Amino acid sequence: MLFYTTDTNDHGLPHDPFKAIVAPRPIGWISTRSRDGAVNLAPYSFFNAISDRPKLIMFSSAGMKDTASFAIESGEFVANLATRTLAAELNRSSAPAPRGVSEFAFSGLTEAACRIVAAPRVAESPAALECKVTQWFQPEGLNGTVSENTVVIGQVVAIHIDEAILKDGMIDMALAAPLARLGYLDYSVSDEVFQMRRPRSADGSDV
Repeated sequence: MLFYTTDTNDHGLPHDPFKAIVAPRPIGWISTRSRDGAVNLAPYSFFNAISDRPKLIMFSSAGMKDTASFAIESGEFVANLATRTLAAELNRSSAPAPRGVSEFAFSGLTEAACRIVAAPRVAESPAALECKVTQWFQPEGLNGTVSENTVVIGQVVAIHIDEAILKDGMIDMALAAPLARLGYLDYSVSDEVFQMRRPRSADGSDV
């Protein structure tokens, strides 16, 4: 088994395998609006839900990019569901556009007004989470070195769901086809869904 320590990162492989191990990762397709009205849309693979009560989600930006700065200054952002059918548009929205240039325009996407936050949501996406920023910070490593990443945490204050992805009162993953980020240049869509109940006994025998 290959082993290496991350202080030297001497893995001997052509590419760093770290993000390929922490996979699949949901994609935070984050839309924001600055105080002066500029709109931004970008995908983030460092993204996840971190709490259900209250409903909190986070994304981490490598550097203070427009998405992070707009979210922090406005106190709001929207997480749009990234799907297989919107993969090409999502990829285009990752382009290094100049500050103030809306990725909605050159990605062929439509801005839809939200109900509570000023940032728009992606009209073509089947689900969106309107969020208010609760905190942001730059995480530290073991030696106290501050990461260049900016972590933004938001509380979900409203949710949009297209009824077309609902089946028997639940979101059907086959219909939604959420897009996930793997390592390198790889993405995936779940093509197999199965259920497992958590065990109720301490030894896990009643699965």
